Amino acid sequence: MKAVCWCGAKKVRVEEVPDPKILDPQDIIVKISVTTICGSDLHLYDGYIATMQRGDILGHEIVGEVVETGAEVRKVNRGDRVVVSSIIGCGRCWHCHNQEFSLCDNSNPNGWMQEKLFHYASAGIFGYSHMFGGYAGAQAEYIRVPYADVGSFRVPEGMSDEQALACSDAFPTGYMGADICEIKPGDVVAVWGCGPVGQFAIKSAALLGAHKVIAIDNLPSRLRKAAEVSGAITLNQNEVDVSDSLKALTGGRGPDACIDAVGLESHGSDLAEHAYDRVKQALMMVNDRVAVVRQMIECCRKGGTLAIMGVYSGLVDKFPLGVAMNKALRLRMGQMHGQKYIPRLFDHWQKGEVDPAFVFSHRLSLADAPRAYTMFRDKHDDCLKLALRP
Repeated sequence: MKAVCWCGAKKVRVEEVPDPKILDPQDIIVKISVTTICGSDLHLYDGYIATMQRGDILGHEIVGEVVETGAEVRKVNRGDRVVVSSIIGCGRCWHCHNQEFSLCDNSNPNGWMQEKLFHYASAGIFGYSHMFGGYAGAQAEYIRVPYADVGSFRVPEGMSDEQALACSDAFPTGYMGADICEIKPGDVVAVWGCGPVGQFAIKSAALLGAHKVIAIDNLPSRLRKAAEVSGAITLNQNEVDVSDSLKALTGGRGPDACIDAVGLESHGSDLAEHAYDRVKQALMMVNDRVAVVRQMIECCRKGGTLAIMGVYSGLVDKFPLGVAMNKALRLRMGQMHGQKYIPRLFDHWQKGEVDPAFVFSHRLSLADAPRAYTMFRDKHDDCLKLALRP
């Protein structure tokens, strides 16, 4: 089959690779109908995530047809159209029983790699380095899905492939960001980053009852999308002082909750700070740039909540822990629990409250993946999210 393979920093190729096979009775094989590139895939593309190997198949967002099932699979059948959570959960461990699927004890066969850095192992993720299990990814013609009865969901009748695809990763990530803020009536929520996850965090905050949602980015096209789809108030960080603007919009108090939908390659409006972060990251003195998290700590109201859904990989610098502690901020974060949220997202769609396909701006074939990565990374032609079809 053909698949998009990682070949080093800023190098991907479409190559012929062996077809996947059933390896466990709980596996299924899915013929991919449509997949996509996630913002977190760009961290792999740019070379910031360790334990990648040449030839690794990328991608973790999956919609397709079940073409083969293992002997113990009961929930889905051959011929079913399914969406699969990007996070792999066993469904049996303590964390899965508590709907913390991204913390699964059993789905990451390379957990020992993570234990050296994180002291504990987290769940496996499709196509996201050997540290997260070494699983083949979704940017391919076929994929093996382990623990299929836990992580795969039949697509509701009438839901398009692209609507379902958003529910594999981007929508549940944004939704979890809003959910862990525990939004109450009257709350003001600020979201940093208006890429796909940010768009869904903004929409989800509105769905969950936020009185006002403020979207922060530096790309006018993305800010327009946040305003048009979700009714967000928008701030262009290149044109206004974000801290002063948030105070003005909240009567001087600050947002009740702040959501990071950017991650380890973030940059703020402070050019000197950004240059400092870039140099230390380039010299491998830190793993991540945390301009967004610093700004959220500065801007959030006293006693407020920070939700960090952007991906971070390791050590950071100049983290204002004392500010966060003395403001009594609550920090919540994590990889998303897809199996928990996908049924909720289907429900929002069935009620007509959201069309998850609104994030897709471009559609290309899998063969165009190298060009698609460049387009998505550099935001060519106002690219927000790409649908790739094998």
